[in-house]
Amino acid sequence: METYGQILMIASPAFLVLVMAEKLYGWLYKKEPFRNMDMLSSLSSGYTNSIKDVLGIGVSIITYKWMVDHWAVFEIKSTPLVALIAFIVLDLAGYWGHRLNHQINFLWNQHLIHHSSEEFNLACALRQSISSLINFFTIFLLPAAILGVPAQIIAIIAPIHLFAQFWYHTVHIGKMGFLESFLVTPSHHRVHHAINPEYIDKNHGQIFIIWDKLFGTFQEELPNVPPVYGITVPVSTWNPIKINFQHIWLLMKDAWRTKNVGDKFKIWFKPTGWRPADVIEQYPLHNKITNPYSFKKYNPLTTNSLIVWTWIQFLSTFGLLLFFYGNIAKLGIPNMFVYGGFLMLSIYAYSELMDRNSNAIWWELVKTVGGFALIFQMGNWFGGNQTQTLLVVAYLIMSFAGTAYFVMKEFQSPKMVQVT
Repeated sequence: METYGQILMIASPAFLVLVMAEKLYGWLYKKEPFRNMDMLSSLSSGYTNSIKDVLGIGVSIITYKWMVDHWAVFEIKSTPLVALIAFIVLDLAGYWGHRLNHQINFLWNQHLIHHSSEEFNLACALRQSISSLINFFTIFLLPAAILGVPAQIIAIIAPIHLFAQFWYHTVHIGKMGFLESFLVTPSHHRVHHAINPEYIDKNHGQIFIIWDKLFGTFQEELPNVPPVYGITVPVSTWNPIKINFQHIWLLMKDAWRTKNVGDKFKIWFKPTGWRPADVIEQYPLHNKITNPYSFKKYNPLTTNSLIVWTWIQFLSTFGLLLFFYGNIAKLGIPNMFVYGGFLMLSIYAYSELMDRNSNAIWWELVKTVGGFALIFQMGNWFGGNQTQTLLVVAYLIMSFAGTAYFVMKEFQSPKMVQVT
């Protein structure tokens, strides 16, 4: 956890700079709308996922180290060739895990957030799950375990493999010549994120597109079919924590509502989107997209002042997050989980405000009271110095006052004007 926190101390600012550079390029040179709230929702999802990963929340049904210890036929040393083998096996495992996430109803819940943005940009690459609490797919690394690839190599290669999937989430890079034949490129991944009938559930590869070509899931981006991004049942919220659990909540309600006992069990393992016939009839999904070219993107009423305020909240939380990354070892248990919970509560509160939900003030009140209680109990902000503690105190006061202003005054104003 400590090592991963140190990696994120470097990676997080780098990702933020790259996301902003891409957005500014699109806005200034391509005259694209600067959709602040969508981008901030994506970046906030990156926050939640990194918190979950740093805390190590989640378990594997079977661990790679256990497979190596029990099933390895060979014992090989760490070499560049072994690292290459590990990378290829990780990518093949990633292909199958990714494909199953798209094809099985209950698994879709842990991947849905990555597709929930109705834009396609570097920011949406950071929409990663916090609902993937159980890892079912370590078993796909069995070939590497049998070959005796050391667990330490997998641990090093895995984050490299993950970060290497960031760059191709963009509309600003066209087709890339011969690279299209074996690598996942922006063109390939635009297809993957599209909800057009021609594109849906295609191109599951993560680094190498050859797996899709081998296993029949490849689709080239067509010049006469511009991709339309999102998911067929829109999430209609900027709150990344809500997005993570929307689909599983729908499955739970459908399993409860259906009168067919068999369907109560089948619903979890059926293809993604399957619902019992009696539930479809009685509880239709009115927001399901049937024509990808005619739906309206989620864009609730907002103002320039709310956008500026959300940026302040986002950057303040970024500062708190960097403190978390840098002090994870000092925090220890249970404080690191308490701090992680505070961060999640902060993100939930300001993203509720982004949706113009008046209940944001109650989440903000819980955060404020909780923050002051923690400072009172510890005498400082989780071991921070006096200046850091005073900054947190100032933030808590400012945050509650600002939220109260928007909920009690601006949200009640009939003069609000829509901006992006």
